[in-house]
Amino acid sequence: MRGLAIREVAEQTGLAAGTIRMWEQRYGFPEPERTPAGYRVYGPEDVEVLRRVVALRRDGISVGAALRRARAARQGTDRPSIFGAVPHAGRTRRLRKETLIGLSRAIEDQALASAAAPIVLGAFQREKSYRQVEHRYERLWHMADLTAVFADFPEATSPEAGPMEIPIDSQTTMGHEWAVVIDAPGLSVCLLAWEPPVAVAPENDLDRRFEAFWTLDPTVVRQATQAGAAVARDKAPELADEMDELLASRPVGAESSIGALEELTQRMVGYLESA
Repeated sequence: MRGLAIREVAEQTGLAAGTIRMWEQRYGFPEPERTPAGYRVYGPEDVEVLRRVVALRRDGISVGAALRRARAARQGTDRPSIFGAVPHAGRTRRLRKETLIGLSRAIEDQALASAAAPIVLGAFQREKSYRQVEHRYERLWHMADLTAVFADFPEATSPEAGPMEIPIDSQTTMGHEWAVVIDAPGLSVCLLAWEPPVAVAPENDLDRRFEAFWTLDPTVVRQATQAGAAVARDKAPELADEMDELLASRPVGAESSIGALEELTQRMVGYLESA
């Protein structure tokens, strides 16, 4: 494995090695590979992003916001996506829409029951789908630090007592995605999915199939949250800035306990059993 040692990255960016390691732990970037001996190794693209961050920091931008903008500039934002922004290779399953609904309700209930000051994101494809559960997200909004939902809304709106509503084009990548993201210090969980194209839609809407995965990995959940900020930037730049600033001051959540995993699993099984 050939890559740059952290000392070389520090020399090329002007950042201290300790700062690079701290950003990796707090913000999930850079994401070095490991040698068989366990040493971090980085690629030239990591150096490129970190150099952009250093330049943005000179303009007074926070670390979290600078990292988000620098990574978006490298990856391109013409087709922003939450599902596509997180690692999920080999971890997806084809699930019916009815199953996704049950899993989503379980995650939302878990957040209402036990999450402290979470960031909550939901992606619904269509506005009518969100309106059916709007009352649930209003409850989440009351106990969250920030709540935002994505669907084919006619325009971006900020209700007085509810989540920020962010429009997405139904023909874009996000227009085919499903997401429930809970990013809290004591509860990190997300359910992400996308709908592959089919020649003929099923007669029953609940039989639609999605490629989905869910995780309680706090680092992956943070990546999903950051991707949500990138998606929001086009239609709601102020909200995206607020998310970036909020994430900059929040460490990645702690690993979930066995008890929390059991509780969430029980909720999921309960919803699926009653479907």
